[in-house]
Amino acid sequence: MRLHRLDLTAFGPFGGAQSVDFDALSTAGLFLLHGPTGAGKTSVLDAVCYALYGSVPGARQSGQGGMNLRSDHAAPGTRTEVRLELTVAGRRLEVTRQPPWERPKKRGSGTTLDKAQSWLREYDAQPGTWKDLSRSHQEIGEEITQLLGMSREQFCQVVLLPQGDFARFLRADAEARGKLLGRLFDTQRFAEVEKRLAERRRAAETQVRDGDAALLADAHRMQQAAGDAMRLPDLTPGEPGLAEAVLGAAAVARSTAREQLTVAQCRLLAAESAHAAADRALTDVREVARLQRRFDEARERAALLEERADGYRQARARMERARKAEAVAPALELREAAEAEHRRAAAAEGRARGLLPESLVAAGAAGLAAAARRAAEELGGLESARRAEQRLAALVDERDELDRQERADEGLLQDAEDWLAGWEESRAALQARIDAAQEAATRAEQLAVQREPARQRLGAARTRDQLTGDTDAAAEQTRLAHGQVLQAKAHWLDVREQRLNGIAAELAARLKDGEPCAVCGATDHPAPARKDAGHVDREAEERALTAYQQAEERHTEQERRLGLVREALAAAAAEAGDSPTERLAEHCEELERGYAQARREASALHPAQEELRRAEEEYERRTADRQQAVVRAASRVGHRERLDRESALLEEELTRARGAFGSVTARATQLERQVALLTEAADAARAAEDTAQRLKDADARLADAAFRAGFDTPQAAAAALLDDAAHRELQRRLDAWQSEEAAVRAVLAEAETAAAAQQPPADLASAERAAAAAAQRVRDAASASDAAARRCAELDRLSARVATAVRRLGPLREEYDRVARLAALTAGTSADNERKMRLESYVLAARLEQVAAAATVRLQRMSSGRYTLVHSDDRAGRGRSGLGLHVIDAWTGRERDTATLSGGETFFASLALALGLADVVTDEAGGVRLDTLFIDEGFGSLDDQTLDEVLDVLDSLRERDRSVGIVSHVADLRRRIHAQLEVVKGRSGSVLRQRGTEGS
Repeated sequence: MRLHRLDLTAFGPFGGAQSVDFDALSTAGLFLLHGPTGAGKTSVLDAVCYALYGSVPGARQSGQGGMNLRSDHAAPGTRTEVRLELTVAGRRLEVTRQPPWERPKKRGSGTTLDKAQSWLREYDAQPGTWKDLSRSHQEIGEEITQLLGMSREQFCQVVLLPQGDFARFLRADAEARGKLLGRLFDTQRFAEVEKRLAERRRAAETQVRDGDAALLADAHRMQQAAGDAMRLPDLTPGEPGLAEAVLGAAAVARSTAREQLTVAQCRLLAAESAHAAADRALTDVREVARLQRRFDEARERAALLEERADGYRQARARMERARKAEAVAPALELREAAEAEHRRAAAAEGRARGLLPESLVAAGAAGLAAAARRAAEELGGLESARRAEQRLAALVDERDELDRQERADEGLLQDAEDWLAGWEESRAALQARIDAAQEAATRAEQLAVQREPARQRLGAARTRDQLTGDTDAAAEQTRLAHGQVLQAKAHWLDVREQRLNGIAAELAARLKDGEPCAVCGATDHPAPARKDAGHVDREAEERALTAYQQAEERHTEQERRLGLVREALAAAAAEAGDSPTERLAEHCEELERGYAQARREASALHPAQEELRRAEEEYERRTADRQQAVVRAASRVGHRERLDRESALLEEELTRARGAFGSVTARATQLERQVALLTEAADAARAAEDTAQRLKDADARLADAAFRAGFDTPQAAAAALLDDAAHRELQRRLDAWQSEEAAVRAVLAEAETAAAAQQPPADLASAERAAAAAAQRVRDAASASDAAARRCAELDRLSARVATAVRRLGPLREEYDRVARLAALTAGTSADNERKMRLESYVLAARLEQVAAAATVRLQRMSSGRYTLVHSDDRAGRGRSGLGLHVIDAWTGRERDTATLSGGETFFASLALALGLADVVTDEAGGVRLDTLFIDEGFGSLDDQTLDEVLDVLDSLRERDRSVGIVSHVADLRRRIHAQLEVVKGRSGSVLRQRGTEGS
């Protein structure tokens, strides 16, 4: 990696634009970066780091989003920017970064926040132009990190060599060295391996303990199932031998449970045999008792039958007489039907003869039939006249309808003529109403468009009046805040200048004998500066700066508020114009009144249009009705003449047919009634004669049937008959008596029943008690057998689960033992780890050994072959070994700790260590060449000879085309190194000046 050019704008102490030409500085190989304390030497290195990684070294990375990188000396409109041009991995790149900043608003007052921006470009040599690669912060960071092969922390330690850090590294303990080396060589993955192994050990231990706890839980369940037959081992989860002890106890418990099951099953078989014998005895006793009860019940039923024997004989005799009377029943039914029919026919004949004339009341059926035929023939001759009479009535109705239609058409014509006479005048009035309403609607639309702008202007005018007073008050507050800012800033600058003038005394107050100076690195302090009476310390400067910043924040807030008020006032004034608010209010009221009036007039448009439409429809209807009425009147004249001619002919015919009656219909009605009465009377007379004959025949047949059935008279036979309900009831009683008699005889004839009746009464209660006692003994034995079987099954199930758990825990326990050994080994707590070194410490020790070897090459040259850096695995006190660093003194041949080196020796030892570390980290990063290095401070502690040797070593770095920048304020170096980059500070900010280079 080689740096070519660095451009700074408003960065750190640099208020304006500054440039560094590294190509010109690198021509000499060594160049000096110097300037007074606080001028900004380190800020140049910070700019390089910020351009590459978007942030500065950790000790100076503070604030939010890079806001602290902006120079306090920069103009408000100048944006902070860093641009770095470099070559890495054969590619020439340009990185530009702009941190976020609060710039003044383009409109109004106050500030607004712009986001951070980044650009990455690559130089294409073939066309000789730059091409854009990315504008993404993340993509640029990943690309730079991949090309350099190192993180920001590694870059700051390798390229920007901080001698103070490596001097502390030489004197630090193993833990402090481990932290630094861990950051540089990224050994976090080995620490993660240690952590992962420890986590796996804890997880495996937890699984084993959980498995043992589950095993003990199953053992306790087995103990509960087995009772006193099982004793558990007195062991806890995780102890060895637990699984074998549980398996042994489970085997003993299963064997005891099987023996108990065998005894319980034998007892159950004996109880079941005794229960079967008791059940058989109970069955025999119950059968004897049942037969004895059956015999007693049969004897009681036989006695009851004997008592009811007379009733049975009477019922049987009644049933015999009813069966004989059933033969006479058809003749009785036939005689009753004939008598009823004759009574009905005689009554009908009497009614029919009562309606006849006196002359025909005594006539027979034949005479009545002849009179009916004569009246029917006369009625047939009037049928034609009846049709003519109906037609004449229809003609009269039709003539009346014509007259009604004529009167209706005359009224319709008169009404239509009257309405049509005023049509034109009505139409014109309706059209005028429509035109007026349409004109009002148009006027309302125009006024509606004007209403909203007028309202807005009125609201803006009122806002304008209110904001006018607010603007004056805000401007006065801003002016006062600005004055306070100027006073606070002047005070802070004065205090800061006073502190810088006395900074040497402040630094001297921290010096201690034997410890190196933070500025020059010397351990001897012959004449430290002293504080005078007016010295200003850091706290006073910070209080002044805080007061200035608070005043600036208040001024910024007042400007922001003034800008908001002015923006609102300008917007309101632009919308309202110059018109007074009262005039705008009057104009709005006038528009509202006109709009309301136009809306009311326009609301009559739709009703007027509907009324005109209905009037036009009425005009069309009345015109059509008038035309149709004229046509109907012309057709009625001919129709009326035809009706008159036909009516005259029919009237002449009907006069002949009516005779003495008022109409043909009246005469025909009288004849029809006469025919009907005569016919009905003739039919009734014939029916009475027929029914009388059938009644006589039925009486003869009934008398004959009663005599053959054995009855003296038909009345006696009728009395012996039974209806269906009485017959069924009598038959049921006879059947029940016979069935009961047969059942009783069958029971009394049974041999078993008779034999049981001869025995003593059965003792059923004693037999039931004996059977119940035997059943209870069976249930008790079955419960005991079931409990023993369940105990065996539960013990078998739990034993199988325990055996499975033991098999499953075997690999887990082996895994735990293996992981525990590895975790203890990597953590340095295992007996196999003799030096008690952690895995990360072991890796770092190897890296430190490489660094010591690389550093020794330059240290021997700087010390004229006297010192050699070596890595030591010895333990320091009670701590762990692995990161010790010693120096071998060739003059004495002894190995001693690096903390015993003097100030100058510590400097070149730390420089050699830094250069060696740079070589090792470079190789670790993939061999990326680092053609530009910076070394920060420490040269003031060297004598002239040692300084020459150190500079020779640094100058030798040019052999590999490297350039080394030395950051120091030692005056002697300005004589020895001609290529220089000077940082000059001033009240308006620092500036950069290049010396000893071409064109400088």
